[in-house]
Amino acid sequence: MMKKQISVLFMAAAMAGLLTACGSSSGDAGKGATTAAAAVETTAGASSEKKEETQAPTTQDGAAGAPLIMVTNAEFPPYEYHDGGEIVGIDVEVSQAIAEKLGRTLEIEDIAFDSIIPELQSGKADFGAAGMTVDEDRLKNVDFSDTYTTASQVIIVKDDSDIAGPDDLKGKYIGVQLGTTGDIYASDYEEEGSTIERYNKGFEAVQAMMQGKIDAVVIDNEPAKVFVSQNQGIKILDEALTVEEYAIAVKKGNTELLEQINKALAELKESGELQAIIDKYISAE
Repeated sequence: MMKKQISVLFMAAAMAGLLTACGSSSGDAGKGATTAAAAVETTAGASSEKKEETQAPTTQDGAAGAPLIMVTNAEFPPYEYHDGGEIVGIDVEVSQAIAEKLGRTLEIEDIAFDSIIPELQSGKADFGAAGMTVDEDRLKNVDFSDTYTTASQVIIVKDDSDIAGPDDLKGKYIGVQLGTTGDIYASDYEEEGSTIERYNKGFEAVQAMMQGKIDAVVIDNEPAKVFVSQNQGIKILDEALTVEEYAIAVKKGNTELLEQINKALAELKESGELQAIIDKYISAE
């Protein structure tokens, strides 16, 4: 850029000298040089402005107006599932309410459950809401918001099964959804001689059980109720395997977004909007 400006200045000076040699007055020569210099300055300024436009930073995560990207696994009713061409559910409506309080639009990405934490770690998404239980292993990789609901892991069996409670899972074939809390807790039974069959979707595990490929399914209570209501000949055991808390996951160290989410959740709890969303999908028993 500097080399180009020197060249233009040299030409301007030469033109000014030529005008003087052709009989122009010294005032005219000065005027010509001034005009040429002004042209150089204008050209340099325009070039500088163009460079600034090209290098203008893109909107960063968390900036006002930037979309809030949520990752989920829409195979977990009533928390997130497909309804026609839409992804709906408790987590979707809670996340939408949070986004509105933050003055941002919400974008939802449906991915495999065990890909949610890597997506947050890489910065490709802002937060994960997918019926995620807070546990020590996950806390090593992501940070969690305040709890927004509690849930339990239950056992689904056929009506004529000899499995009556958690202790009877020893030595059995147990189906789970890959990467979920049910997967984690059921894995403990491997030491008791059980075999864990992992599926990408919860209903795939239920189908496998109904086909006699496995003996039981360990999954969250709410989707379990949906699966049982849609299929005859299966039931949920009275004794739950675990009771747990669900929260929203963010990239580890993203304290600014975490504080914003917690503030929004507190407001939703205080106003009763959070409970209204949950009640919309889960009827009181």
